[in-house]
Amino acid sequence: MARKGTVAIIGRPNVGKSTLFNRIIKDRLSIVEDTPGVTRDRIYAYSEWLTREFLLIDTGGITLDHQALFAEEIKMQAEIAINEADVIVFVVSYKKGISPDDEMITKMLYKAKKPVILAINKYDKQEKNNELYEYMALGFGEPIAISASHGIGIGDLLDQIISYLDELPVKIKNKGINFSIIGRPNVGKSSLTNAILGEERVIVSDIAGTTTDSIDTTFTLNKTEYTVIDTAGIRRKGKIYEKLEKYSVLRAVSAIERSDIVLLLIDGTQKVTDQDTNIGGLAFEQKKPVIIVVNKWDAITQKTERTMNEIEKQIRGYFKYLNYAKMVFVSALEKKRLNVLFSAIEEVYAGLKQRVKTSVLNEILVKAQLLNPPPDFNGGRVKIYYATQPESTIPTFIMFCNNPQYVHFSYRRFLENQIRDYFGFNGVPINILFRERK
Repeated sequence: MARKGTVAIIGRPNVGKSTLFNRIIKDRLSIVEDTPGVTRDRIYAYSEWLTREFLLIDTGGITLDHQALFAEEIKMQAEIAINEADVIVFVVSYKKGISPDDEMITKMLYKAKKPVILAINKYDKQEKNNELYEYMALGFGEPIAISASHGIGIGDLLDQIISYLDELPVKIKNKGINFSIIGRPNVGKSSLTNAILGEERVIVSDIAGTTTDSIDTTFTLNKTEYTVIDTAGIRRKGKIYEKLEKYSVLRAVSAIERSDIVLLLIDGTQKVTDQDTNIGGLAFEQKKPVIIVVNKWDAITQKTERTMNEIEKQIRGYFKYLNYAKMVFVSALEKKRLNVLFSAIEEVYAGLKQRVKTSVLNEILVKAQLLNPPPDFNGGRVKIYYATQPESTIPTFIMFCNNPQYVHFSYRRFLENQIRDYFGFNGVPINILFRERK
């Protein structure tokens, strides 16, 4: 199966990168303002074109002006985005022509050795003139003229992006159970990897972000083969690189995509942060089974069963969207409760592979509708005739009914809970699709 792929939008300030980003994802996620340097943090979103899904990254404007606000930080972010991207969209402004900033970015992109699509934004003319050919001097082939604000040329741009993404090499899945360890910097990802592997294969330090590459390590435990994917942080020196929280998200994306199960690691000695919930959201968006792993259990004093239940309740309050996720408490430093973690991994993997008999599924469905008849919604009441579980990467159930528009979200949730109560599927997301019976 082809990888989804990652596309980064790069350019100097005020060429319309955020407008293009919003146009492609069909949402106003990026702040758009006619002031250079508004987009400081990279923004990520999944988008789709012709059924091909990909991750899109918006970046801040790169400039030679070192006096500009956050100039160095923005340049670093863009470098990370370029490094992570499979395809780069280099945006320049037709109204301003080629600037020294554009030439500097061109040199950065040459070094990256990635496919680059040159997009000439703010081009509102119907006919392409010869003047566009001066941009070919940048060395990225024939440019695509677009107007992000008016939607001109966006289809051509997306076609070109997809043609490059379709050429990405297919990654072969390792045998056994593949799991990644994700989390914000300094929660103990490398320490947990070392504790699991039983040897110092990954450099561990107290400085946030010392892991620089993703490391896949295969090992065998209790006759089961596992591959642990340790997601990378960033190693940089200087004050400007200290606030690394915002850089760790993107590094987790490809690891999540390659995983059967995702371990979301959080620090049990600290409050849950927005960064924790944002990183968890990436796994949720990719519909992956998640185990919330609370690390540094050794540092929590006066531990009791009650303490664990209270902490779990508090943490779950922040991760309501991951209500299906299992939660375990470990100490990576003291290598304690790892057996509990692996029991959870095995249980979740079993749920991921579980298939239910169609006859039993429909029996449960009939009982559920008798127990709790569907409410009236959108001018009618749904009647589910039968259901089936097709082959899928996560447990998916297709419900054939009179009209999918009659399904209220609360009834969908009720049916999911009924399926979980009867069949288990512990720690695994469930996909329920409603189809009109023809």
